[in-house]
Amino acid sequence: MKQPPVPVKPWPESDPAVDALVTEVIGRVADKWTMLVLEVLADHSELRFTQISRLVPDVSQKMLTQTLRQMERDGLVVRTVFPVVPPRVEYRLTDLGLSLGAAFCGVWRWAEENLRRIEAARAEFDARQKR
Repeated sequence: MKQPPVPVKPWPESDPAVDALVTEVIGRVADKWTMLVLEVLADHSELRFTQISRLVPDVSQKMLTQTLRQMERDGLVVRTVFPVVPPRVEYRLTDLGLSLGAAFCGVWRWAEENLRRIEAARAEFDARQKR
């Protein structure tokens, strides 16, 4: 005797504001500069702009400025300006920034665990493309 199909519960309605935020945050965090700045600041606590630029390979001054401004706007970093001549500015992660970094640690662990498999898959794909 055939069983009737089990009804599938629909996903609960999600809050459009949460959906928009998730899309925006994933887009931003998927940006390599944000992830690299997040990692550098997590490793070094507080850094000046020039120190960050030295520790984040190949980032332009313009891109680093834009990235830090957006991270500050999102509440991920705090920018502290010291009233000295020449002005000294330091950046550090907020608790929110630290928690985002912690959330994405899983990506690094996944990459570490799967590096060889991905390299093998890419090599196999590239070999098929050459044929």
